[in-house]
Amino acid sequence: MQPSVDLYNTSYANYALDVYQQVRIETYGQDLGQTSWVNEEESRDIPRMLHLEASSRVLEIGCGSGKYALHLANSVPCTILGLDINAPGVHNANQLASDAGLAERAEFKQCDASKTLAFDDSSFDAVFSNDSLCHIPGRLELLREMLRVLRPGGRMLFSDALVVGGMISYEEITTRSSIGYYLYTPPGENERLIQQAHFQNAQVSDTTQSATTIAKRWYDAREKRKNQLLEFEGTKNFEGLQAFLSCVHRLTAERRLRRYLYLAEKPL
Repeated sequence: MQPSVDLYNTSYANYALDVYQQVRIETYGQDLGQTSWVNEEESRDIPRMLHLEASSRVLEIGCGSGKYALHLANSVPCTILGLDINAPGVHNANQLASDAGLAERAEFKQCDASKTLAFDDSSFDAVFSNDSLCHIPGRLELLREMLRVLRPGGRMLFSDALVVGGMISYEEITTRSSIGYYLYTPPGENERLIQQAHFQNAQVSDTTQSATTIAKRWYDAREKRKNQLLEFEGTKNFEGLQAFLSCVHRLTAERRLRRYLYLAEKPL
């Protein structure tokens, strides 16, 4: 059985180190603090899909290091609030916002998104989550909360890289789940829950290939810098993360696990 390994605390605590920046650039083509399966094209498309503009108030669930939210706050530019349960990630995000002079437009809070969101109805123009809903129990309740805090006509977007597309062994599940809590989704379930939460005009895109490509690049970028990374991660964690990335690549390349992007609207 694959032992538990740490991805998020390691990534966020060592965010500013040159070796981790190099890994992100080699993996994604740009450094937006990523620990997800979002490629460059998807990163560029998210503001368009969400209809973001300068007046938009945006909520990100699972903001991680905060760098992508800051990218939106700077480039759109919009006002954004990022939520994450990981304390080092939230601390890092607020520090980056302060350093970039974006604290007035970008704020980050530690939050358990499986609980009721502490915002009034219709507080946001858009809500999104990049590869984070798989870590949060109670997906229908969360989708209903996302709907509640959206203004009428506002847009919601999330990606799910754990849609089951074939047979997966116990060993593969334990390795794929080694970095934390995960929900595996049967085909069609997200679409059903989106409808049950009363979103409309749902659109679904198959983005499995991006997870396949990113997992391979991430593994290779880390392997090239093995000696450096061992200093910060230790042998057990380094090898555990490499096994995790290798497993993601294999399962998505064989389409036994699939990644989909979901976009929907709150009715007017």
